[in-house]
Amino acid sequence: MTVITDYIEHQPAATQEKLTRMYTLIKVLLPDASERISYGMPTFWQGHNIVHFAAFKNHIGFYPTPSGVEHFAAALTAGGYKWSKGAIQFPYAVDLPERLITEIVEFRRAENSGK
Repeated sequence: MTVITDYIEHQPAATQEKLTRMYTLIKVLLPDASERISYGMPTFWQGHNIVHFAAFKNHIGFYPTPSGVEHFAAALTAGGYKWSKGAIQFPYAVDLPERLITEIVEFRRAENSGK
């Protein structure tokens, strides 16, 4: 068990499947990142915070920093996702956009490695 799987297990049963999918996807993309809880959210960290995610009533909040959101603003808008400066909402009612999440995480990994 990790701090992130523990976090997921304490969420409503109806949200755990999507949270687990999000966690698994990010873990595969960032195998060397540390897992922690930061700002009360599951966080993947590698010298710096790379991405966070969190459970909410109707969506998963995904936090790839402002640069990660800004870089993908057109795709987020085209996908109909709600987003702001540093946050994206992925509703539970629709499938996770795994390809988009992958691209965002890969962007953040590359950005982080340049720091």
